[in-house]
Amino acid sequence: MNLQYDDSETAKELADETREFVEESVLPREREMLRNREMLENHEIDDVVAELQEEAKERGLYAPQIHEEYGGQGYGLRDVLPTFEEAGRSLLGAKALRVDAPDEGNMHTLELVGTDEQKEEWLIPLVEDEVTSAFSMTEPIQGAGSDPKMIQTKAEKDGDEWVINGHKWWTTQGVEADVYLVMARTDEDAHPYQGCSIFLVPADTDGVEAVRDVPHMGDSGASHAEMRYDDVRVPEENLLGDENAGFIVAQQRLGPARLTHCMRFTGMADRALDIAVAYIDEREAFGESLSDKQALRYEIVDQKTRLHAVRTMVRHAAKELDKGNRARVEVAMSKVFAANVTQEAIDTAVQACGGNGIGKDLPLADFYENVRSFRIVDGADEVHKRSIAKRVFDEENIDGTELENLTRFGEW
Repeated sequence: MNLQYDDSETAKELADETREFVEESVLPREREMLRNREMLENHEIDDVVAELQEEAKERGLYAPQIHEEYGGQGYGLRDVLPTFEEAGRSLLGAKALRVDAPDEGNMHTLELVGTDEQKEEWLIPLVEDEVTSAFSMTEPIQGAGSDPKMIQTKAEKDGDEWVINGHKWWTTQGVEADVYLVMARTDEDAHPYQGCSIFLVPADTDGVEAVRDVPHMGDSGASHAEMRYDDVRVPEENLLGDENAGFIVAQQRLGPARLTHCMRFTGMADRALDIAVAYIDEREAFGESLSDKQALRYEIVDQKTRLHAVRTMVRHAAKELDKGNRARVEVAMSKVFAANVTQEAIDTAVQACGGNGIGKDLPLADFYENVRSFRIVDGADEVHKRSIAKRVFDEENIDGTELENLTRFGEW
């Protein structure tokens, strides 16, 4: 089903070329991985990804969101969104195109606010997948999480160095990372939104400890580490962006990153439904094809319709970001809706395929395990709903006159 959106010709061509690459080259390697899961345990999949990345470069598809100067293709957010969806159709697609989280968001941050020296040292190697990064903000229990204002990690100036002390967890790729983007308090007297900064901290710096990979649902191929920073010293030039502007930088990172997450998971959900359609079209039960069962057909249709709505919402939010607007509510609405729709769509696909849905010969079980976290990562549903509700009740509430009129005519 080829739905039309108001994408540019560039965006359409890039997405079409990415779909071709994924279908011809990425999916066969994914099937190989599913048949031989020891490849993941032995890190043989890294060699497969490297081969796919080389092919993506030859096709002009590699790192489409990064400027050519740093090794990418130089497309804007609005033009790459459909490509993110195509990449998301495979468990290997995002890595093959170097649009995988969290590196994609960290590269975007470095490109936006990094100095020339920081870009040379970290951005270019990140784009080339020579190094790995992690965004280290979330803290255990009484620290920053859904409420980032609770941040406890501190950075104090000592001469021409910053000294960082703190305890973090759920630092994605924390065990593997070569560099951490660490959020810390730098002005105790200011509100956290005006008193935090982000620092580039190399993994081999004294005092940096990846304590453990926190066991978690699903297997994204990356750790979610508990981290400690004990008297970690970094030079002042490792400050990323302006001092005390950490939350401004984080929002510049998280807005687009949330939308790219939406599109990757939309691609995953759309492929899950395609697999389900193919399966129920061949599967016969009680004397007829499952695809002739009206209830099941309508379930698939409902999910396809909701995915269409997700794509439309995400494109609208991206347009607002491109205009220079914060688009906080538009992004929040897109993220909450996409997280729930993609989870339900993949659940529908699993159910439609029965035993084969929960078996791991197909990618559906992996999709199912991975999609559940999307309602928590990059801001839990409840946090985004809180932001949306604040706008609704603070700025869009019905005034007293209208309430009185509605009550009078029995319409309230």
